[in-house]
Amino acid sequence: MRSNSSSSAGTRRWQHGCTLLTQDLDVCCRFTPDNLLRIQRAMADLHPIHRMTPNRIPLALTRESCRGLKNLYLDTDWGVIDCVSEVTGLGDFEKVWGESEPINLPTGQCRILKREALIRSKSALGRPRDLEAVKQLRYLDRRK
Repeated sequence: MRSNSSSSAGTRRWQHGCTLLTQDLDVCCRFTPDNLLRIQRAMADLHPIHRMTPNRIPLALTRESCRGLKNLYLDTDWGVIDCVSEVTGLGDFEKVWGESEPINLPTGQCRILKREALIRSKSALGRPRDLEAVKQLRYLDRRK
């Protein structure tokens, strides 16, 4: 998918050596109509549906419906994908982009949060699973 985005959550933790993995993909992206429509086209074959709506309706964005959106919580044929406009503890897309770095995957290049940015974000969230991830990441830092 070619869009203005940076992946986060489980992908970041795995890449940084954390053993706590999730079954979803979090993507911080620009929530402009052009970018959201580009994401919709890229995911079309995955049959995305809104997972936080009672009727779980298919993703069918229009230029008009994109205005004012801040997050998209989707179920797809490949699993859960959450598109967010900001990351807790870091800020909006521009700040997240500045706190990310490129990695190469078999399917192409993507960006993930730098380890220290991931620690700041997980600390700000403060949930037990996030704080456990922070402990693991800090331990890995000490072992370097």
